[in-house]
Amino acid sequence: MIPPVIKPQSTDDVLAIVVTVGVAILSIIIIGALYLGREIFVPVALAILLSFVLAAPVRLVQRLHVPRAAAVVGVVLFAFAVIFALGSVIATQLSGLAGDLPKYQTTILSKIQSVRGVAGGSSTLERAAEMLQDLGKELDKPKSVAPANPLTSGPAAKTGVKPVPVEVLQPDPGALESLRSLIAPLVSPLATTGIIVIFVIFILIQREDLRNRLIRLAGSHDLQRTTAALDDAAARLSRLFLNQLMLNTGFGVLIGSGLWLIGIPSAALWGILAAVLRFVPYIGSIIAAAFPLALAVAVDPGWWMLAWTAALFFVIEPLVGHVVEPLLYGRTTGLSPVAVVVSATFWTALWGPIGLVLATPLTVCLVVLGRHVERLSFLDVMFGDRPALAPAEIFYQRMLAGDPTEAAEKAELFLKERSLSAYYDEVAIKGMQLAQSDFDRAALDQTRLARIRDTVIEFVDDLSDQDDGHPVGNGQVADAEVVDAIEAVAPSSDQPDIPVLDPEAVAERFRGEHAVLCIGGRTLLDEAAAIMLAQLCRAHGVGSRVEGPEALSTANIFRLETSGVALVCLSYIGITSPAHLRYAVRRLRRKLPGAAIMIGCWAEGVTNIDELRETGKADLFATSLREATQIIVSMAQGDDHIISPESSVRQASA
Repeated sequence: MIPPVIKPQSTDDVLAIVVTVGVAILSIIIIGALYLGREIFVPVALAILLSFVLAAPVRLVQRLHVPRAAAVVGVVLFAFAVIFALGSVIATQLSGLAGDLPKYQTTILSKIQSVRGVAGGSSTLERAAEMLQDLGKELDKPKSVAPANPLTSGPAAKTGVKPVPVEVLQPDPGALESLRSLIAPLVSPLATTGIIVIFVIFILIQREDLRNRLIRLAGSHDLQRTTAALDDAAARLSRLFLNQLMLNTGFGVLIGSGLWLIGIPSAALWGILAAVLRFVPYIGSIIAAAFPLALAVAVDPGWWMLAWTAALFFVIEPLVGHVVEPLLYGRTTGLSPVAVVVSATFWTALWGPIGLVLATPLTVCLVVLGRHVERLSFLDVMFGDRPALAPAEIFYQRMLAGDPTEAAEKAELFLKERSLSAYYDEVAIKGMQLAQSDFDRAALDQTRLARIRDTVIEFVDDLSDQDDGHPVGNGQVADAEVVDAIEAVAPSSDQPDIPVLDPEAVAERFRGEHAVLCIGGRTLLDEAAAIMLAQLCRAHGVGSRVEGPEALSTANIFRLETSGVALVCLSYIGITSPAHLRYAVRRLRRKLPGAAIMIGCWAEGVTNIDELRETGKADLFATSLREATQIIVSMAQGDDHIISPESSVRQASA
C-alpha cells in the first residue's frame, strides 16, 4: 500500500500559523500579567480613567491663568476629597443599617408566614425541607460511644485527685501593638489611593509628553493623521466619561431622593450605589435595585413600599437611559451588547468587583484605539457597535444566502431617512457589484446567480409598498440602527430631484402598462438590477416590465413582446465591451424603431463612459438608477429634449 503523499504547506501558510500561535501566546502572557499584577494595574487603570474625567476641569481652571501644576493638584485634591466624603457617608450609612437589621426580623417572619398561608402551608417543598432538616439532625447527633476522657480516667481518677484547670493568659498588648493592629487594615487602601493620586497628577501634568510617546509607538510616519487621531480619541473619551459621571450622579441623586421620600432606610447609601453600578450597562441598575427592594420587604409590614420602590426604578432608569442619555452624549457607548457582557465577565474574573465597574470604560478605550490606530483595528471589529460588514456586503451576503427578509429589514431602516433610489444606488447596486466581481473571477456559478436573481425578486416585492419620495425623517434620528445604516454608506453625487409625475400630464406613449422595458444586458445580475429599475419606474407612476438577457439573442429578439413600449433600458452591472452594446442596440433598434433606447451602466469606476456612449449608439446613457429614473420620468412628462438631437429616434418621434 502506497502511503498518501502529504503536500508541504506554503511559506505563507506556515508564516500565518506561526503568527497565530505567537499572538495566542502573547495574549495568554498579557492576561496572566494583568491577573498577577492586579495590585499595580488596578490603580493605574483607575488613574487613567480619572485623568480622562479630570482633564476638562483642569483645562477650565487653566483658562483662569492658573499654572498647570497648581491647577492639576487642586483639581485632583478636590476630586479625592469628594471621594473620601462619599466613602465616609457610605461607612456611616452601613453602620446605621447594620444596627437596625435586628428590628426588621419580625416583619420578615410575618411576611414569610403570610406567604406560606397563601401558598397552602403544607406544600411539597415544605415537606421536603422538613425531611432534609430531620436528616441533618440525625447526622449531627453525637456517637453513642464517646471516647474516654483523659481527665476522668487514668491514674488521676483512681487516686481521686481532681485535675487543676490551666488557663493561658495573653499579656496585655502595648501601645505600639494596638496602634499596629489599628493601622494594618488601612495600609493597603491608603497605599492604593496614594498610587492613584500620584499617577493622576503625573498623567495630567505630562499629558503632551505621553501623547508624543504614544504617537511614536503608533507610528510617526504620518504625524498629522496620528496626532489628529489621538487628540480626537482623548477628547471623545474625556467627554464621554465626564458626561457619564454627571449623568450617573444625577441618576443616583434621583434614586436616593426618591427612596428617602418613600421611607427606605439609608437612602443616601443606595443612591451612591445606584450611581456607581450604573457604570455597568444593562445589569448595573438591576443590581442596584435589588438591595432597596429587599429592604422594602423587611421594613414595611405591607407591600406598598415595595411597589413604590419598584416603580421608582422602572420609571427613572428608562427615562434616563432612553431620553436623557441619547440627548447628552449620543446613542451608545460605542460597544456592542455582546462586547459589554464579555468585557464585564473578563474584567470581573481578572480584577474582581472593581473590574466590573471598570469593564465598560476600559473596553471603550480599547475600541477608540481600534478606530484610530490601524494596527489595533481588530479591537473595533470585535467590540465596537458598528456593523462588521458594510451595508453593501450585508446585502450581497443575504442575497447569496437566499434570505431577503433581513435585507428588507435593513432597507426599511435606511428608508426612514433616505429615498428608495438612494438605497438602490448606494447599497443594493454596490452589493451587485461585489457579486459581479466574484463572477468575473469565476467564483459564482449559474446556480448561485439564479439564486441571487430570485432573491432580488422577493426582496423588491417586499419593498413594493415603498415610494421614492422624500422620507419623513428630519435628520435627527435616535435609533442607533437607523443612524448606522445611513452613516455606513457614502452618499452618491448630487443629482436633481426626480420630478413628481402628474398622471394627467403623462405623455400618450407612456400611458401603457409596460411603457418601459428593462432588459438585463448579459447576466442574471444585470437582470437583477433591471428589476430594481422597473420598481422605481412603477413607484413614480410609469408602467414597466423586465426581461432577462436571453431576450437579446438573435432567436428571441423577434419573439419579444413590444406592444406599448416607449423606452427600452439595457442594464449592465459589469463593464461591458462597446461591441456588445452596439450589437444589442442595433437589434433593439430593428425590433422597436419608434422607442427610445437607454444604456444603464451601473459599474463602479467606469472610465470609458464617452466611448460607451459613442459606440453604443443609444439615445440615452445613465450611470445610476436614480439618474435613469429621472430621465424616464422627464420623458413621461413629454420632455424629449434630453434625447440627443442627432438621434434617429428623435427625428422619428418628431
